[in-house]
Order: sequence, then structure tokens, then C-alpha cells
Amino acid sequence: MDTIASLFSFITTPVSWVIVQFHTVYGAIFGPDTGWAWGLSIVSLVILIRICLIPLFVKQIKATRAMQTLQPEMKKIQERYKNDKQRQSEEMMKLYKDAGTNPLSSCLPILAQSPFFFALYHVLNGIASGDTIGVINQSLLQSAQKAHIFGAPLASKFLDSADTVQKLGASLTDVRVVTAIMIVLMSGSQFYTQRQLMTKNVDTTVKTPFMQQQKMLMYVFPIMFAFFGIRFPVGVLIYWLTTNVWTMGQQMYVIHNNPTPGSKAQAAFLERLTKHVTHHGKTRSRGEKAIIKAIVAKGRDRNDAERMFINALSKAGLAAQADGTVVKGEAQAVAPTEDGAAAARRQQPKRQSKSQRQSGGPKQAGDPTPSTSLEKSDEPQDATPQDAKPAAKKATAPGTGTRSKAQSGQRKGPQRPKSPSKK
Repeated sequence: MDTIASLFSFITTPVSWVIVQFHTVYGAIFGPDTGWAWGLSIVSLVILIRICLIPLFVKQIKATRAMQTLQPEMKKIQERYKNDKQRQSEEMMKLYKDAGTNPLSSCLPILAQSPFFFALYHVLNGIASGDTIGVINQSLLQSAQKAHIFGAPLASKFLDSADTVQKLGASLTDVRVVTAIMIVLMSGSQFYTQRQLMTKNVDTTVKTPFMQQQKMLMYVFPIMFAFFGIRFPVGVLIYWLTTNVWTMGQQMYVIHNNPTPGSKAQAAFLERLTKHVTHHGKTRSRGEKAIIKAIVAKGRDRNDAERMFINALSKAGLAAQADGTVVKGEAQAVAPTEDGAAAARRQQPKRQSKSQRQSGGPKQAGDPTPSTSLEKSDEPQDATPQDAKPAAKKATAPGTGTRSKAQSGQRKGPQRPKSPSKK
């Protein structure tokens, strides 16, 4: 660890200068040699670094979500070119380029933090060994060695011997109790942060290898923190515990206000948004407008939670617009049209039976159109029977392609001759 920390010695001076500036402020309040002054200086250093890393954190969220959406395509590429690793890598890079993302983007905050972390370790290790480093001179070195965090010196470690701890003016029991509690809190906060990401902010509609990797990291990271934690000075444990708590709070904020589509967190967010929009009839922030705009743009590709949100707005007489706003009156304008169409369907006449069509039976009640009578003749009504007979013969002539019209009460088709009268 000392070798790694020495590689980042170029940033040791800036880190030590920031700590000294914060120590000057807190030292005037709590005393220059107290653990509060030095401990709060380290906490303030973490907060300052994490504020500067917020843009990278936003980029990490976007990259992580982009990687989640690309997992099905990545799996297809791996299966298609499983025997050609070079072609597989080329297709993967092409997929990343088309999507505008990079797998390393999700690691940016951790990579950006690592120089500050190792520089702080280098500073605290110098305090433990009695060496001045960066802008920390001899007087500041003596002040830092006197500082105790709940009885544990700032530069002490869990694995330090009793003689080393005694030189720093503390007991081995106090050091191990304080460091063990910090290690448990550090590992526990890391586990909770990863767990809430997996249980609340992951798209449950898509099962990909990415989810399995995240689930594995949920258990691997806490074990790694516990393993390295017994080798960290108390000051570094304060640094790492603070950054884990910051990450946990930052993650909770993102899950609450900008959840991943298809996750449980999105369903809860849209439920809260529905209550607010239906109560006030409008959205309240740009973030909500952006989410509604994205939902409207999806069209038929919406997930279940998004469809329920749109339907709930419709029931309340509201409609989501393409620009993310919500307007009133759309549902009321559509309802009468649907009722009218239903009424028109109800007014359609019932279909007549075959016997009714042949016999020219009575019309159905409420029939808007007159039924076609089978008794109707093409000839005028004042035509004599003699004139009607040739017309009937003409209608029944073979090859004409026209249908004959049966007389009332007479069956269609060839008639059986009547039997002679017994009279």
C-alpha cells in the first residue's frame, strides 16, 4: 500500500494543504490538537471532493443505464461470434460507439477518487511514522499525533502492535474497538448502497448478465473493504466511511427522483407523480417534465408502470403532452364520442331470419332502414296479370343471371305439381 501511495505523491501537497486549511477553521472552534478538528478536516475534504465529482457521478448513472439497455445486444454478439474473439471485440466497440457509451464510464467516480484517497493515506502514514509531508510541518505533525478519535490516534491501525500504539499515546484495546466499529460501518454502508441499487433501481423486465455481476459485487465489495480496512489508519477509515455515506445518500436521492425505467423505484415515483399531477393539474419541476416527455415519446414501448401512469391521467381528465406538460379537458372531449359510437352500435337492427326474409315479415322495431320486400315487382303496380306473366318468364329465363322474386306465401325453387282433385 505504501508503494501505491507513493505513486500518487504528486497530489500529496494539494491534499495536505486542503486539510491544513480546514484544520485552521475547526481548530479555532474545537482546539488545534483535538480529534474533532482533524477528523472534521478529513470529512470536509471528502465532501469537497465529492461535490467536485458530481458531474462524473451523473455521467456514471447515464453510462450504467446505457449498459443495461445494451445487455441483450451484447449477449447476441457474444453468441454469434463466440469462436471469433477479435470479431466479437470489434462488434462490441461498434455497439458502444453507436450507443454513445463506454463501460469505463461507470467507474469514473472511483477512478477519480483514487488519487485523493492514496494521497491522504500517504499523508496519514507520514504522521504515524513522524515524517513531515506536503505542507504539514513539524508543529502540525505533533498536533496531528496528539489527536484522538474516540481514544484512537488518527494514524493508528487495527494491526498495529501495542508498542506502536503506545508511542502514539493510546491503548491497543481502544484502537481495535474503534477501528473494528468503523470497518463494520464502512462495509455495511457499502453493502446497503449496492443492495438498494439492485432491489429498487434495476429494470426487472430484463434479465441480463449485468444484473448478475452487480449482485456479485454487492457481496464482494464489503468483503474487500473489511480486508483492506484492518490495514487502513483511522484517518483513512474516516475518509472512506464518509465517502460511503455520501454515496448512499446520493444514491437514495437519485432512486427517489430519477429512477431507472422498469424498476420498482420508477413504479413508486410514478405513483407519487400521479397523485401530485391529478391534485394540482400540472408538473412541478423540469425533472418531472423530462420524465413525462420520455414516457410520451415511447409510445407503445411503455412498460406497465408507465401505461398505468398515462391511464390514471386519462381517468382524471388530464393528458400528457409531448413537451412534458399536462393539460386538462382531453378525456371529456373524447368521452361523448365514444358514447355516441356505442349508441350507434346499439341502434343497428337485428338480423332477420331466413323465413322472415322469404315471407316479407314485419320490420324490426327501431329499424332505421326499410327492409327489402321479396314481393316487389319491377313492373308498375297497375299492370294486368297478362302483362306480369311475360315479365315473370323473362326473369326466370336461363342464363339471364337474375334472381326471380317469389310471390307472397310461395316457396322459392321448382314447385311440385298439385295432385288432381278427388272430385
